Amino acid sequence: MPAPARESFPDAPAPLDEAAGKRVWVYPKRPEGRLYRRRMGVAAVLLTLLLGAPFGRVDGHPLFLLDVFERKFVLFGFPFFPQDIHLFGLAMITFFVFIILFTVVFGRVWCGWACPQTIFMEMVFRPIEYLIEGDANRQKALDKAPWTAAKIARKGSKHLLFGLISFGIAHTAMAYLVGVDELLRIVTHSPADHRAGFVGLLTFTGVFYLVFARLRELVCTVICPYGRLQSVLITRETILVAYDYLRGEPRGKRRKAHKKASAGNACPGSCAGCTAMHLHAEKPGTAADAVVPARPLALDDLLRQGDCVDCKLCVQVCPMGIDIRNGLQMECIHCTACIDACNGVMDKIGKPRGLIRFDSQQGIAEKKPLKLNARIVAYSVVLLGLLGLMGFLTVSRGQLETSVLRVPGMLYQEQPGGRVSNLYNVRLLNKTNQPLPLQLRLEGTPGTVEVVGGNVVVAAGATAEVVCFIALPKGAIRKAKTPLQLGVYHGSEKLETVTTNFLGPVQ
Repeated sequence: MPAPARESFPDAPAPLDEAAGKRVWVYPKRPEGRLYRRRMGVAAVLLTLLLGAPFGRVDGHPLFLLDVFERKFVLFGFPFFPQDIHLFGLAMITFFVFIILFTVVFGRVWCGWACPQTIFMEMVFRPIEYLIEGDANRQKALDKAPWTAAKIARKGSKHLLFGLISFGIAHTAMAYLVGVDELLRIVTHSPADHRAGFVGLLTFTGVFYLVFARLRELVCTVICPYGRLQSVLITRETILVAYDYLRGEPRGKRRKAHKKASAGNACPGSCAGCTAMHLHAEKPGTAADAVVPARPLALDDLLRQGDCVDCKLCVQVCPMGIDIRNGLQMECIHCTACIDACNGVMDKIGKPRGLIRFDSQQGIAEKKPLKLNARIVAYSVVLLGLLGLMGFLTVSRGQLETSVLRVPGMLYQEQPGGRVSNLYNVRLLNKTNQPLPLQLRLEGTPGTVEVVGGNVVVAAGATAEVVCFIALPKGAIRKAKTPLQLGVYHGSEKLETVTTNFLGPVQ
């Protein structure tokens, strides 16, 4: 059965008055229901992780740090360095493949349930707005009302709280970027001592305030590119928040065919079980339960009526301002507010839940459940392969990275006792959370390594540069460039072997 014609197919973002050429402010009704309570639980967990992650510690080191300025990155207490750029690239590819696979199967559930913008907007800022200004109708009335002391107090207190929360979120964002220690220095010292950090905090605060106080749903429809990927990722088998038009159409208000006659009185109209060519209505001046023939049946009365009562609650609770009954739309973030609203109405009119539900277009049209197809299998195989490769590279990543280069412009030096020496610069990167005392030893070649300054100790997550002399007996030099292998040891454990060249006189 083909889908019936819809009321409209918007070709512009929903909260837009095309005639006036301006944005229509969305006043979503306060949601309630089983799925909303689940969203609140998920949001509580994610907010705790999001706000607490940069302040967590593992062995005295940050749990998360994304310091692009100093090129220091820590994920789950595991440090990464610019030398690990291949791991970052692989992680980004893996993340995008996961998003693609997730969207192919479940649509934009990420947007409605896990996106930080949605979580903060719907679970932090919107409840504050409901608390101060009331539900949707009261907010509309307040905005239309003239500016009075009460209105100024309500609007002012709301935006003051929005600004303070945005200021707090900005500090959390800075903690991710520069670390908690640097953030404390920024906030406890004069702004003149940390101009860049101070400007960064103000910028972040302004951006977050603008997003949550003004832009709101426009972030999802205009700024974020993810929503526009739906057109190439979502298929007829994708699980969506969908309206069952086969069950719901034609929509309309509930209408009773007749009122029961009073006890002992038969229905005076020849309705024969409400299939006659007229309806019954109360006759003025008679008892309320008496019925008489009224108007002829209209065409709508003869058509099968769907379960949708056209209450428009699904539209009123939508934070994006769309009508889910118009089919799949780019603006829909699968927040499920419309499902809760519709289920509540179905309960009241005695109809089964699920007129709006998680289902696929194919599932609604053909009553077919989701099945594995070649596309899902292919993405899953690629994702598992990327996860396996990333895990192997991460686990097999060494604790140390060493580079050895001869000092440029320096030739070999002949030493007493028939020995020849070269001067080298050695750069040591400690990829662990512990300081490493190290020793340099020649591998497979007679000779000595003398580090200028004595012992080498590389701090946790730091880089050390040392200068050393490597001396070989003249008898071990067979050509102008002799390859050498230099072992880097932590006690008796060899952490790495590096190769370099030794210049000397040819025998």
